[in-house]
Amino acid sequence: MTKLLRTTWERLRTNASNPIVRKNVALLMTGKLLGLALVLTAMWVILPTVVHATVHGAPTLTPEINAVNTVWVLVAAFLVFGMQVGFVMLEAGFARSRESVNILVEGIADTCICGILFWAWGFAFMFEPGTPFIGTQGFFLMGLPSTYLSTGVPLLAFWVFQFAFADTASTITSGAMIGRCGFWGDILYSIGVTGFIYPIIGHWAWGPDGWLVGLNFHDFAGSTVVHSIGGAISLAGAIALGPRLGRIFKRDGGGPPAPHDLIIGAVGGLILWFGWYGFNPGSTLSALDAVGIGRVAFNTTLAACSGGLVALFYSYARTKKWDLGLTVNGFLGGLVAITCPCYWVDPIGAFFIGAIAALVVAWSIDALEYLRIDDPIGAVPVHLAAGIWGTLSLGLFASGAYGLPTPTGADTSSVVTGLFYGGGATQLLDQAIGSGAVVAATMVVSLALMFALKYVGVLRVSKAGELEGLDLHEHGAVAYPEYAMMGLTPSLVGPNGHVPASEEYELAEAVSVGED
Repeated sequence: MTKLLRTTWERLRTNASNPIVRKNVALLMTGKLLGLALVLTAMWVILPTVVHATVHGAPTLTPEINAVNTVWVLVAAFLVFGMQVGFVMLEAGFARSRESVNILVEGIADTCICGILFWAWGFAFMFEPGTPFIGTQGFFLMGLPSTYLSTGVPLLAFWVFQFAFADTASTITSGAMIGRCGFWGDILYSIGVTGFIYPIIGHWAWGPDGWLVGLNFHDFAGSTVVHSIGGAISLAGAIALGPRLGRIFKRDGGGPPAPHDLIIGAVGGLILWFGWYGFNPGSTLSALDAVGIGRVAFNTTLAACSGGLVALFYSYARTKKWDLGLTVNGFLGGLVAITCPCYWVDPIGAFFIGAIAALVVAWSIDALEYLRIDDPIGAVPVHLAAGIWGTLSLGLFASGAYGLPTPTGADTSSVVTGLFYGGGATQLLDQAIGSGAVVAATMVVSLALMFALKYVGVLRVSKAGELEGLDLHEHGAVAYPEYAMMGLTPSLVGPNGHVPASEEYELAEAVSVGED
C-alpha cells in the first residue's frame, strides 16, 4: 500500500508540474463550478417564487388523501426498493469473487446518493411542471401540494415510490462496468445519473408536461424510462472503460470469465422477479383499480415465464447444456419487456412479448461479444435491448380494451390499440419515436460523462489495482477471506503488472504479460 501511495503521489507531482495538465484541469473544474453555479442560481431564483405563490397567493385545492391508494403505493415502493438486494446479489454472483465487496459498497453508496439528489432536485426535474424537457419547480419538495396531482397519494409517499425507481435505474448502470471501474468514478457518474440524466430525460415521458406525453407515447412502468436509460448509460460506461484485463472474446478464441457463485446470482434474479410485483402493479398508483392490478400482475408473471423457458431451451439448442445464467437473464428480459405494455396487453400478447425478449437478450449478448464490449452480467442486453423491444411491443400487442388507470379505477373512454389488434401503425410509430429519442439522448450525454471521467483519470482503476482486485484495492476487504489466493498484496505486483500465477489471476496475468 505504501508503494502504491508513493507512486500515486509521484504521478500527481509530475502532472502538477505539467502546464498542459494544469490548464486542462482548470478548464474542467471551471466548467463544473459554472454548472453548479447555474443550478444553485436557478434554485435560488425559483424557490422563493414558488414558496411565495403558495403561502401568499390563492389557496391551491388538492384532492383528498386516499388512504387505500397510499398504502398500496407504499407497499409497492418497498417491494421495488427490495430489488436492490436482488441487484447486488445478481451482480456479485455473476461477477468474480474479488469484486463482490465493491459491488455491495457501490450499490449502497448509489442508493444514498440517489435519495439525497432526488429530494434536492431530481424529483423536481422529473415530475414537476416547467417545460416539455425539464421541471422547474419543487426543489427540495418545497412549495408543493400535499398530494401528487390527482392521485390522492401524499406527495411524500409518491416520492418514496419514485425514488425506488430512480435507484433502480442508477443501479442498472453499474452492471456493464463491473470489475474495472474506480470507486471515485462510481460516485461521480452516480451523481450524473440520478441528479441529471435520469430525471431530466425521464421528464420527457413521465413529467406532467413532457413532450413525449403530448406525442401519445406510453411507458406504463418504465421499459424506456427506467430500463433503457439505465442500460444505455451502462453501455456508454462499458465502451469508455474498455474490457477487463484478461478478457478474451469468443471471436479471439476465448470467452467471458465464469461467474464466481451462480447460486447467489440466480437467487438475486428471483428476488428481482419478486420485486417486479411492486414495480409493475404498483404503477397503477391505485388499489381501487383491482382488475387492472390483477391483469398487470398476471402479464408480468406470464412474460417472465415465457422468457425464462425460451432462454432455457435456446441455450440447450446451441450448446446441448441447460444454461442457468442465460435462463436467469431470459426471464429478466421478459420482465423488462413487459414493464412498458403490462397494463394494455392480454395474456397472448404478454406470452409473446416475454418469449421474444429472451431471444433479443441472447442475440444481444452475442452482438456485444462480437463487438468486444465487456458486459459481465448482461446489463445491456437485459435492460437496453429488452427495454427497447418492450417499448415497441406496445405498438404491436396493445389489445384495444384498456385505457389509463385513475385514482378510482380504470378509464376506458380512450383505449390503446396496437397494430396486431387493428389499431394501425400510429402507436407503434409513437413508441419508436419515444424510445429512439430517449436512448439517443441518453447515449450522447452519458458517453460525454464517461469519457470526461476517463479523461481526468477517475473512471478506471489502475492496472495494479485491477489485478489485485477491487475489493482489496478500493475497500481493503474481501468477501471470502478464507481464500488463500486473496493474500496477494500490491507489493507482489511487479513493475510490469506481473503477479504470481493463481487460480484467480492466471488469465489476467497471461494477457498482461502478452501486452507487455
